[in-house]
Amino acid sequence: MTTDDDAPLLRVEGLGKHYGRRLGCAGVSFDLHPGEVLAVVGESGSGKSTLLSLIAGEVPADAGRVRFRLRDGRLADLTELSEADRRALMRTDWGFVRQDATRGLRMGVSAGGNIGERLMGVGWRHYGEIRSSALDWLRKVEIGADRIDDHPGSFSGGMRQRLQIARNLVTGPRLLLMDEPTSGLDVSVQARLLDLIRGLVAELGLAVVIVTHDLAVARLLSHRVMVMRAGRVIETGLTDRVLDDPAEPYTQLLVASVLAA
Repeated sequence: MTTDDDAPLLRVEGLGKHYGRRLGCAGVSFDLHPGEVLAVVGESGSGKSTLLSLIAGEVPADAGRVRFRLRDGRLADLTELSEADRRALMRTDWGFVRQDATRGLRMGVSAGGNIGERLMGVGWRHYGEIRSSALDWLRKVEIGADRIDDHPGSFSGGMRQRLQIARNLVTGPRLLLMDEPTSGLDVSVQARLLDLIRGLVAELGLAVVIVTHDLAVARLLSHRVMVMRAGRVIETGLTDRVLDDPAEPYTQLLVASVLAA
């Protein structure tokens, strides 16, 4: 572990993964600073979801490393943390909003229980305080207080995603990973969810890595865009620059396909 006052919050260095002969991703490097939103875009199979899984430590990398600036200022290699420290980090400073909300929620637990469970994981024990915080977060994600004891199975897709966001943000993380959070939702529901995400990210000063195939999502939410193709980063830069004046032919095709839609 090293101390570096100018270090980013997240540093990804040469990250790579193969699945047999198939390349997941290779040589991916970037820095992410507090309050910055990075969108990773590309067509299906480009490696963007593999990259997110590697960052989260859900699959082991074949090459490279992921470092995160702890609250004491140390830039720690996540593979060097103990399992207990890594789990604690994922409960506190990290959040992961998944494309399929049923993977990010406890479907057999009430809405309030989903939020409260994460608080209990960081040491909260007072039932009244836990329930009060759960109610506050349901309000923030625009879910009625009268749904606190309902199970996510009775919620719409958009409500499940909003509940998943509340569950992830209740412990005040500094880094949020998001995998296609609006995919499969109706256009009107997508718009409402995106407005919610944008507001919460700005209010809380979150650093975010968001994987999306939707360039409109990238334009609305991100400061920078990273374009992936066949497991490799082919273009990166400020969002407006990449989407308004793409340098790479592949990025040009992505942008043109949106304009033609």
